[in-house]
Amino acid sequence: MAVEGLQLRSLVKASGELELSLAPMSLPDPAADEVIVRIEAAPVNPSDLGLLLGPADVTTAVRTGGVTAAKIPERFMRAAAARVDQSMPVGNEGAGVVVEAGASPEAQALLGKTVGILGGATYAQYRAIKAADCLPMPDGVTPAQGAAAFVNPLTALGMVGTMRMESHKALVHTAAASNLGQMLVKLCKAEGVELVNIVRSAEQEALLRGIGARYVCDSSKPSFMTDLTEALVATGATLAFDAIGGGPLAGQILTGMEIAANRNAQGFSRYGSTIHKQVYIYGGLNTGPTELNRAFGMAWGLGGWLLTPFLGKVGAAEVARLRAKVAAEITTTFASHYTKTISLAEALDPAVIAAYNKRATGEKYLINPSL
Repeated sequence: MAVEGLQLRSLVKASGELELSLAPMSLPDPAADEVIVRIEAAPVNPSDLGLLLGPADVTTAVRTGGVTAAKIPERFMRAAAARVDQSMPVGNEGAGVVVEAGASPEAQALLGKTVGILGGATYAQYRAIKAADCLPMPDGVTPAQGAAAFVNPLTALGMVGTMRMESHKALVHTAAASNLGQMLVKLCKAEGVELVNIVRSAEQEALLRGIGARYVCDSSKPSFMTDLTEALVATGATLAFDAIGGGPLAGQILTGMEIAANRNAQGFSRYGSTIHKQVYIYGGLNTGPTELNRAFGMAWGLGGWLLTPFLGKVGAAEVARLRAKVAAEITTTFASHYTKTISLAEALDPAVIAAYNKRATGEKYLINPSL
């Protein structure tokens, strides 16, 4: 018997409007290697907002009946050309209970279990997915606790893994009071990795110190560059992951690394230190230009970093190990915290959209499609 429900969809229209709606969905009986999951929790990640809201100006959002529409500035329509007039399902990850299972032993073993899933279309009441792509949660773990079992936990593990692969010995992380940042603090502490955390307020600094962070630098303080440099001297960190993207922060980090590298240098070099300093931008909380002051010699790099290419590099066996670690520590190292839980219908409310689109550190929304 087909399973029926609702699914949140995002549509960019050629007329220059974004439309969000709840569309009926119907899933056939699962194939032998598939299960059907009743989604009970799906986080709103920054990576979800790019598809959900696209380049729309959410201050223009208006809800009429079951549809919310917002204008897209004309200058952004070219970037959205590939998805024009295609109604697209949204939601990268989530968790729920397996309510139907195919005939294979692997699928049948998941019936009634709480599982985490990754693969899109999780802002929906039901999702069909291959049993092999499910991450079973330990007994007693709720869908809300398991909802964010992929993007943030695997990103934290990927950052530490990249550090080791590229022969760095310590890390710098920005917007560090986020859910991901808190996971990284706990992970680095457990694995003996020195971590320099950059935050934007005294409250965020207190939060991280409260969970055991040793080096926390508040970019709103006049002493920020001095504090950052001293932390880089103490840790020897030459690799940074930057969630901000725009503005001067990436350049400030590279400058601090250069000063730290030269603190005990022997002799003078017009080209700066020979120690390679690397900043990877993995987010865009500041969508403006990345500003570099070029006060950091010639041994440096600035690039982008994404989780999927990292997982492709390490191979299937390592990915399986990382997934198992996440499941085992989903309520400890990789626990997520949410500001508010909303329904699918509430996710279309213009006031709620404005709230979760702020992408404010420490303010994360969870969608429960079963509400």
